[in-house]
Amino acid sequence: MERIIFLIDSLTAWAGKAFAWTILILTFGVAYEVFVRYVMRDPTSWAFDISYMMYGTLFMMAGAYALSRDSHVRGDVLYRLWPAKVQATIELVLYIIFFFPGVLALIFAGADYAAESWSYNGGQGEVSVMSPANVPIYQFKTIIPVAGTLLFIQGIAQVLRCVVCLRTGAWPAHLEDVEEMETVLLHQHEEEEAAARTASAEGDAK
Repeated sequence: MERIIFLIDSLTAWAGKAFAWTILILTFGVAYEVFVRYVMRDPTSWAFDISYMMYGTLFMMAGAYALSRDSHVRGDVLYRLWPAKVQATIELVLYIIFFFPGVLALIFAGADYAAESWSYNGGQGEVSVMSPANVPIYQFKTIIPVAGTLLFIQGIAQVLRCVVCLRTGAWPAHLEDVEEMETVLLHQHEEEEAAARTASAEGDAK
């Protein structure tokens, strides 16, 4: 069971990190638009489309990755105080009642939305109405069911995590990943404080 969790986590991690490169395209696109608009006085007709498509793609395709790292917002005022098995029971129920129906609706509705977009212009695909550049957007709308499918697969891994926790009383470990600088500094501070307390206790013992 933990091997299945690891494989699914690896898949969503790959997808999240691969689509993280869209942030570079977004950054260069916006920077280029600012330069040509305010320096060259010759704004582009496609920068707005690039910005919302790149950000939207990053936001959607990173959803499963964030879920696998337990990074989504949770109101854990009470949750963090409960034993692991209670947490797992509640999460399992919520995944079944709310998560999977919602994600399935996203997949099927998104698939219809994408299929309709592909059928525009005699099958040539829908283009943006937000600019005169006629930027294709049917591939962007296809991201919706793809991201929903990844979320559904990751949801299976989260359910398996709940099952493992209910059996063992402890949450299975997440894959090693990049940590935010604040978290790294906090861990360093805690380690330094622990080392200082140990040294002080050893000094008192002598």
